[in-house]
Amino acid sequence: MPIDSDSLKATMRQWISGVTVVTTRDGERRAGVTASSFTSISLDPPLILISLQHYIDTFKIIEQSGIFAVSMLRSDQADLSKQFAGFAQLPEGADKFYQVNLMTAVTGAPILADSLAWLDCKLVDIHPAGVSRIVVGEVVATGHSSDHQPLAYHNRGYYNITPQQA
Repeated sequence: MPIDSDSLKATMRQWISGVTVVTTRDGERRAGVTASSFTSISLDPPLILISLQHYIDTFKIIEQSGIFAVSMLRSDQADLSKQFAGFAQLPEGADKFYQVNLMTAVTGAPILADSLAWLDCKLVDIHPAGVSRIVVGEVVATGHSSDHQPLAYHNRGYYNITPQQA
Protein backbone atom coordinates (compact mmCIF):
# COMPACT_ATOMS: atom_id res chain seq x y z
CA MET A 1 0.00 0.00 0.00
CA PRO A 2 1.51 3.38 -0.97
CA ILE A 3 2.21 5.94 1.73
CA ASP A 4 0.55 9.32 1.23
CA SER A 5 2.62 12.45 1.76
CA ASP A 6 0.48 13.77 4.63
CA SER A 7 1.01 10.56 6.63
CA LEU A 8 4.76 10.67 6.02
CA LYS A 9 4.93 14.34 7.04
CA ALA A 10 2.97 13.67 10.23
CA THR A 11 5.35 10.87 11.15
CA MET A 12 8.52 12.79 10.28
CA ARG A 13 7.37 15.74 12.42
CA GLN A 14 7.97 13.46 15.41
CA TRP A 15 11.73 13.48 14.71
CA ILE A 16 13.61 16.21 16.53
CA SER A 17 16.45 17.87 14.66
CA GLY A 18 18.83 20.73 14.86
CA VAL A 19 18.26 23.74 12.62
CA THR A 20 20.70 25.00 10.02
CA VAL A 21 20.77 27.74 7.43
CA VAL A 22 22.41 26.74 4.15
CA THR A 23 23.86 29.67 2.22
CA THR A 24 25.68 30.16 -1.05
CA ARG A 25 26.72 32.78 -3.55
CA ASP A 26 27.74 33.11 -7.16
CA GLY A 27 29.20 36.54 -7.77
CA GLU A 28 26.60 39.05 -6.57
CA ARG A 29 23.81 36.44 -6.43
CA ARG A 30 23.30 34.92 -3.00
CA ALA A 31 20.69 32.65 -1.52
CA GLY A 32 19.95 30.86 1.71
CA VAL A 33 17.39 28.49 3.14
CA THR A 34 16.55 26.91 6.49
CA ALA A 35 17.31 23.18 6.45
CA SER A 36 17.05 20.37 8.96
CA SER A 37 18.16 17.66 6.56
CA PHE A 38 21.89 17.75 7.38
CA THR A 39 24.49 15.33 8.71
CA SER A 40 28.18 14.53 8.84
CA ILE A 41 29.08 11.53 6.68
CA SER A 42 32.88 11.22 6.84
CA LEU A 43 35.79 12.53 8.90
CA ASP A 44 38.44 11.48 6.36
CA PRO A 45 37.83 13.15 4.00
CA PRO A 46 35.66 15.65 5.91
CA LEU A 47 32.26 15.33 4.21
CA ILE A 48 28.75 16.46 5.10
CA LEU A 49 25.44 16.20 3.31
CA ILE A 50 22.37 18.36 3.02
CA SER A 51 19.11 17.69 1.22
CA LEU A 52 17.49 20.51 -0.74
CA GLN A 53 14.61 20.69 -3.20
CA HIS A 54 16.05 20.91 -6.71
CA TYR A 55 13.94 23.90 -7.79
CA ILE A 56 14.92 26.40 -5.05
CA ASP A 57 17.44 29.19 -5.69
CA THR A 58 19.82 27.97 -2.99
CA PHE A 59 20.24 24.60 -4.69
CA LYS A 60 20.56 26.14 -8.16
CA ILE A 61 23.30 28.53 -7.02
CA ILE A 62 25.18 25.75 -5.18
CA GLU A 63 25.05 23.68 -8.35
CA GLN A 64 26.44 26.62 -10.39
CA SER A 65 29.02 27.98 -7.93
CA GLY A 66 30.20 24.76 -6.31
CA ILE A 67 30.27 26.33 -2.83
CA PHE A 68 28.03 26.55 0.21
CA ALA A 69 28.08 27.05 3.96
CA VAL A 70 26.03 25.48 6.72
CA SER A 71 25.37 27.60 9.82
CA MET A 72 23.97 25.76 12.85
CA LEU A 73 21.57 27.99 14.76
CA ARG A 74 21.67 28.82 18.48
CA SER A 75 18.64 28.30 20.72
CA ASP A 76 17.88 32.05 20.58
CA GLN A 77 17.88 32.22 16.76
CA ALA A 78 14.42 30.88 15.84
CA ASP A 79 13.74 34.22 14.12
CA LEU A 80 16.66 33.57 11.74
CA SER A 81 15.25 30.14 10.97
CA LYS A 82 11.89 31.71 10.10
CA GLN A 83 13.58 34.44 8.04
CA PHE A 84 15.53 31.98 5.88
CA ALA A 85 12.46 29.71 5.62
CA GLY A 86 10.59 32.65 4.07
CA PHE A 87 8.15 33.16 6.96
CA ALA A 88 9.41 36.56 8.16
CA GLN A 89 8.01 39.92 7.09
CA LEU A 90 10.92 41.79 5.50
CA PRO A 91 11.01 45.30 4.05
CA GLU A 92 10.15 45.52 0.37
CA GLY A 93 13.19 44.66 -1.74
CA ALA A 94 15.10 43.04 1.15
CA ASP A 95 16.46 39.54 0.71
CA LYS A 96 16.68 36.81 3.36
CA PHE A 97 20.02 38.20 4.51
CA TYR A 98 18.37 41.40 5.79
CA GLN A 99 20.13 42.59 8.98
CA VAL A 100 22.10 39.32 9.31
CA ASN A 101 25.71 39.58 10.47
CA LEU A 102 27.75 37.71 7.84
CA MET A 103 31.32 36.56 7.39
CA THR A 104 33.18 34.37 4.93
CA ALA A 105 35.94 31.80 5.25
CA VAL A 106 37.73 29.91 2.46
CA THR A 107 35.09 29.60 -0.30
CA GLY A 108 33.46 33.02 0.00
CA ALA A 109 30.04 31.52 0.77
CA PRO A 110 28.17 33.69 3.28
CA ILE A 111 28.26 32.35 6.85
CA LEU A 112 25.95 33.51 9.65
CA ALA A 113 28.60 35.06 11.90
CA ASP A 114 26.61 34.74 15.12
CA SER A 115 25.66 31.08 14.65
CA LEU A 116 26.47 28.25 17.07
CA ALA A 117 28.75 26.57 14.54
CA TRP A 118 29.48 26.70 10.83
CA LEU A 119 30.99 24.68 8.00
CA ASP A 120 32.37 26.14 4.78
CA CYS A 121 32.12 23.61 1.95
CA LYS A 122 33.07 22.83 -1.62
CA LEU A 123 30.57 20.82 -3.62
CA VAL A 124 31.65 17.19 -4.14
CA ASP A 125 28.57 15.47 -5.56
CA ILE A 126 24.82 15.70 -6.10
CA HIS A 127 22.47 12.72 -5.95
CA PRO A 128 18.85 12.87 -7.17
CA ALA A 129 16.25 11.88 -4.56
CA GLY A 130 12.69 12.57 -5.73
CA VAL A 131 12.10 16.33 -5.83
CA SER A 132 15.16 16.80 -3.62
CA ARG A 133 18.87 16.53 -4.20
CA ILE A 134 21.36 15.12 -1.74
CA VAL A 135 24.25 17.55 -1.81
CA VAL A 136 27.63 16.28 -0.59
CA GLY A 137 30.21 18.85 0.42
CA GLU A 138 33.82 18.71 1.53
CA VAL A 139 34.37 20.82 4.63
CA VAL A 140 37.26 23.22 3.98
CA ALA A 141 36.85 25.39 7.10
CA THR A 142 34.79 25.26 10.27
CA GLY A 143 34.23 27.06 13.56
CA HIS A 144 32.02 26.89 16.63
CA SER A 145 31.10 28.46 19.95
CA SER A 146 30.51 26.50 23.12
CA ASP A 147 28.75 29.42 24.84
CA HIS A 148 25.23 28.52 23.61
CA GLN A 149 22.83 25.61 23.16
CA PRO A 150 21.53 24.56 19.72
CA LEU A 151 18.09 25.37 18.37
CA ALA A 152 15.89 22.26 18.10
CA TYR A 153 12.89 21.71 15.83
CA HIS A 154 10.04 19.29 16.52
CA ASN A 155 6.47 19.04 15.23
CA ARG A 156 6.49 22.52 13.65
CA GLY A 157 7.89 24.20 16.76
CA TYR A 158 11.23 25.42 18.10
CA TYR A 159 12.69 24.21 21.38
CA ASN A 160 15.61 24.78 23.69
CA ILE A 161 17.33 21.65 24.87
CA THR A 162 18.49 21.07 28.41
CA PRO A 163 21.19 18.49 29.19
CA GLN A 164 20.05 15.71 31.48
CA GLN A 165 22.01 14.80 34.59
CA ALA A 166 24.03 11.59 34.28
